[in-house]
Amino acid sequence: MLIINNDLVEQILTMKDCIKAQEDAFLKISEGGAIHRPRIDMYMPCDRDDGYFRWGTMEGANDGYFAIRMKSDIIYWPTEESGNWTEEKYCREPGTFCGLILLINTKNAEPLAFINDGILQHFRVGGGAGIGVKYLSRKESSVVGMLGSGGMARTFLDAFTCVRDIKKCKVYSPTADHREEYASEMAQKLGIEVVAVESPEEALRDVDIVSSCTDSMEPVYDPDWIKPGMHVTNLGRREISDGVMEKFDVVVRQGTAGLQMRQTERFQAERGLSPAAYIGGSVEEMERIPTKNPNPGFGGDDPEFMDRGKGGDKPDFATMVQNPSVGRTNPDQITFYRNVGNQGLQFSSVGGLVYRICRERGLGQEIPTDWFLQDIRD
Repeated sequence: MLIINNDLVEQILTMKDCIKAQEDAFLKISEGGAIHRPRIDMYMPCDRDDGYFRWGTMEGANDGYFAIRMKSDIIYWPTEESGNWTEEKYCREPGTFCGLILLINTKNAEPLAFINDGILQHFRVGGGAGIGVKYLSRKESSVVGMLGSGGMARTFLDAFTCVRDIKKCKVYSPTADHREEYASEMAQKLGIEVVAVESPEEALRDVDIVSSCTDSMEPVYDPDWIKPGMHVTNLGRREISDGVMEKFDVVVRQGTAGLQMRQTERFQAERGLSPAAYIGGSVEEMERIPTKNPNPGFGGDDPEFMDRGKGGDKPDFATMVQNPSVGRTNPDQITFYRNVGNQGLQFSSVGGLVYRICRERGLGQEIPTDWFLQDIRD
């Protein structure tokens, strides 16, 4: 059994390979060659009187690999002096995080590896957004408007350059130093023009691809900034308002994101940034967690919020590949790719790829598999 840390993942994983691994896995779902379980979180009170403990998992299986991704966080929701309302997290203390992928062989049930999820997490989300750009943006798209300057914003832009001839990116983040650092780093890494701008409106003006990669608990841009021909992608559900969703002509889902379960006091959708959550604690403690409709105009109360846009049920990625007529059919359409749904499958497909490369190259720390086996039947 292998221990594979973030340094190794960063060393061997390329965005091009990450995108291909996901595409291949997604296309196998309809025939039963791949399967996934959407993200579910569990909340319990913690020592902070303004936060909560959150345990999150998601699962997937394909090509002989099963993966469960596990996260252990303390979550809280501060409002900065500038008015930005975000979700923040840590494990044990600010600046440290706990995220692990357990990879298992589906042919004989043997545990194969523990993989730190930090780098792989950023890659798999960025790669998913890249798939949307590949299939839904105009082929001549060359300018990106980026809101956010963190790790996800980096992998999103990396993915876009793998599938389109991107020449320029305009980036906005509320912290000037962060957006300037992002611009300098990504311009050097990708060999394109990256410019830090002073406002989100400026970032989205005259661009082909709109990308929001923030931890915001509120919408981050105005519907009027979205123009014909744009392709839109996002990181969080709360970044996009009702008005923005109504502008989309074409909406395609990565996969099935939600669970068809009756909501109760203890099982709820759209609490904090959780798609679905089991919540412990007293009624008073539960009030710490932001509800799904914290501000007027936000569409979180609508269970089909992220599938909205003009016309009917929204197709998933595999359906679009099989029937391109449900995707972009003319250059003036505004398209949106819902980059959630197959998260568990992203970890089995990309995690399996990382594991194979480590085995081929003799990388990773070997530990006895017998540590995780027993002779007592449960």
